[in-house]
Amino acid sequence: MGILLKSISKSLGNPPQKILKDISFEIADGEYVSLTGRSGSGKSTLLYVMSDLDRVSEGHVVIDGKDTTNMKHEEIHEFRNRMMGFIFQFHYLLSELTGLENVLMPTYKFKENLIRRKRAQELLEMVGLGSRMHHLPREMSGGEQQRVAIARSLIMNPKYLFADEPTGALDTVNAEAVIDLLEKFNREEKTTVIMVTHDPDFAERARRKIVLSDGRLIRDSSKEF
Repeated sequence: MGILLKSISKSLGNPPQKILKDISFEIADGEYVSLTGRSGSGKSTLLYVMSDLDRVSEGHVVIDGKDTTNMKHEEIHEFRNRMMGFIFQFHYLLSELTGLENVLMPTYKFKENLIRRKRAQELLEMVGLGSRMHHLPREMSGGEQQRVAIARSLIMNPKYLFADEPTGALDTVNAEAVIDLLEKFNREEKTTVIMVTHDPDFAERARRKIVLSDGRLIRDSSKEF
């Protein structure tokens, strides 16, 4: 059913300042979309309100046929944990847990850690960490830690994967590896990927590119013929 944004706006501060301004578009299931624009254009804010990590000030966000704008806190929390995965610029791994244990963290909320253990191992194999899954984060490189975070984001088999500058803290080689993995999961697992990036090359590799400027949508490559 995809993601539908209906005239969303987001205001912050006092007096309120509009960060996002009357944005509407739709993302179909299985798409790979980049959100880009200059610093301060609103791209990360858009990702957060789209995924309901933050609430819109005006308009509606509909995900998989459900209007998340009107969901109660407990309802949206469970919906997000079941339907969405998140990758950020920093990996946010727990230092005292192994790679495998970090990947399994989201499963404990639903008491599914045992039944998803094999899936966690498979995901770590897929991101090239089969031999590192029992290592602690401090025993891994930055690129390896980010790949653990990618595996963790996919452990609940989310339909929608939201990535906020996932390569921002990585060198060129590791950044390329992360983008390759996002493309792989989009292609092979049919996961819908929405990625914020400031890197024009990575943005262009997405099959659809949405560009923001000053809180407004100024380009959507799906509208270009």
